Amino acid sequence: MDQVINCAIAVDSPLDVDAIKAEVRSSIMLKHPRFCSLMVRDSCGREHWRKTQVDVDRHVIVRHNPLSDGDPSISDEDAVNDFIADLSVSSPLPTDKPLWEIHLLTAHKTLVFRVHHALGDGISLMSMLLSCCRRADDPAQRPTIGGVGSASAAPNRRRWSVLVLVKVVWFTLIYVLEFVLRVLWLKDKTTAVSGGDGVELWPRRLASARFRLDDMKIVKRVVADATINDVLFGIISCGLSRYLDIRSPKALPEGLRMTGVAMVNLRSQAGLQDMSKLMNSNSGSQWGNKFGMLLLPVYYHRGGSDPIQFVKRAKAMIDKKKLSLEAPFSYKIGDLIMSLFGAKAITMHMVSYAGIADLQILVAKEIIPDPKVLAKCFEDALLEMKEIAEAASKS
Repeated sequence: MDQVINCAIAVDSPLDVDAIKAEVRSSIMLKHPRFCSLMVRDSCGREHWRKTQVDVDRHVIVRHNPLSDGDPSISDEDAVNDFIADLSVSSPLPTDKPLWEIHLLTAHKTLVFRVHHALGDGISLMSMLLSCCRRADDPAQRPTIGGVGSASAAPNRRRWSVLVLVKVVWFTLIYVLEFVLRVLWLKDKTTAVSGGDGVELWPRRLASARFRLDDMKIVKRVVADATINDVLFGIISCGLSRYLDIRSPKALPEGLRMTGVAMVNLRSQAGLQDMSKLMNSNSGSQWGNKFGMLLLPVYYHRGGSDPIQFVKRAKAMIDKKKLSLEAPFSYKIGDLIMSLFGAKAITMHMVSYAGIADLQILVAKEIIPDPKVLAKCFEDALLEMKEIAEAASKS
């Protein structure tokens, strides 16, 4: 997987460079073999890990000057977003040292972690990060977060019945066949957000859409058995439709399909993992990349559509996807999938913290020159859904 994860963490206090380096040296990270190894190729071109000595000073890179050259009109968030967007296409990780870096942007009180995806998936890496932290109210305790990245579609969690079994077989056949057809030759029609050849090398821009989790929960309550993920996908579908209404010079056909690719955690245990189990090769929850992929179609609907319908359609579609074995299938042919479904014109990640959900939107700026407009479309979609949901609750 030739992909690099870029993660920014902003803090309130000034960064203490020496203290951060000391913490890194004593952390569990440097006890993990992948963080202390070079990725090398043998004479046959096969990649493998080779143990090496870690020089923390080469991995912790300090930048004292402001990224925006002191321009007061550029916020810290925008400056850091531009910095990460440039890193994502212009700065591969050097292969003469283990594949991770920490950039300390002291003027912006921000740390930027860069980790090659070969070192682990989101669950592994977040579990490691949390193991290096302590609770603010009790420094002797590690923080705990339950229910993150749960493998809700894991087959061994389902209540099996004849009807469920029939649905699993039927939806698996449908979605796996569609997956294969998409890999081989089926393509979406070109829109204002479609990429092109070599899009993974195009310059990027990064913007954030910000949601209140309480607002998402209000919408969730008016759609029977909906989840936050259903609401999120409804927001994305509605927001993209709004954005296409703005960007498209001529009317698009109602129901036009755009195909997204979503990662799904395949670990049997829900939530962040215990580090001792992750680092134990004999445990059932091993380190590494344990995720599959689902094709999630997004359908364009003209302005004026009831935004709650986007959530209802998202829930109906995702429920069927959860019943299928599409994600385990894609995991088994992961090498092929990653080569075909690599970088896209739009990549989105959501992280929720302290009641706020941030949706990071990384775009190819030649395709989407105004990512803040797209972010506003997503935010407005949720606010309209919330208003309708509150009115429905009162009535």
